[in-house]
Amino acid sequence: MSINAHNMKGSAIIARDGAIGEVEDVYFDDEKWTVRYLVVKAGAWLFRREVLISPISIEKVDEANNQVIVNLTRDQVKNSPDIDTQKPVSRQHETAFMDYYGYPYYWGGPYLWGDSAFPATLAMPPAVESQMAAAAARRREYEDSYDEHLRSVNEVRGYHIEAADGEIGHVDDFIIDDRNWAIRSIAIRTGGWLSGRKTFVSPQSIEGISWTESKMFVNLTRGQIASGPEYTESGQ
Repeated sequence: MSINAHNMKGSAIIARDGAIGEVEDVYFDDEKWTVRYLVVKAGAWLFRREVLISPISIEKVDEANNQVIVNLTRDQVKNSPDIDTQKPVSRQHETAFMDYYGYPYYWGGPYLWGDSAFPATLAMPPAVESQMAAAAARRREYEDSYDEHLRSVNEVRGYHIEAADGEIGHVDDFIIDDRNWAIRSIAIRTGGWLSGRKTFVSPQSIEGISWTESKMFVNLTRGQIASGPEYTESGQ
């Protein structure tokens, strides 16, 4: 099933023993174009703290009820590592997060999720003592590094689209596959010469992103983008 990133904002996160909070943002990586985390603003029970939820934890996206069902307890989330969403997510924080939940790292390996194509297959019980020691060693290796490829959907939505022959519009949304959490396409709202028509492009057509200029560069012409399929809120 395909889901729209923009529509996820405000979705309730439901743990095994009750509600956690609401989706505030989505972090994706711009190398493999895959959603890595939901940023969740917890309710008053957790002093409205922001926490990360990995797709590894997600059992179901219930669009009809605007809910995301996760295989976690509120206590697990309560004791999870803190995150400062105003700063880049460090690899140190990611390793601490993965180690806390007992999940293998998604980076490295031949597939979207390291050694697996789907995040759901990575869910496992907390690591045993020997695994924890190995994880601590790996965490020290990354303690001074940042994952410069993690990006915020809230930030990138609205970036200008620069085609091969000029600007054509801006990023309107991201279409996500809820099985592997890969971004299947980027929805574009075109500029005035096309009367704001919505279309979409594949991540494979993205040549790069300029974070300083708030631009996404596409290796297609404006005509090619304009003649693409029309995008609707129901998906593609």
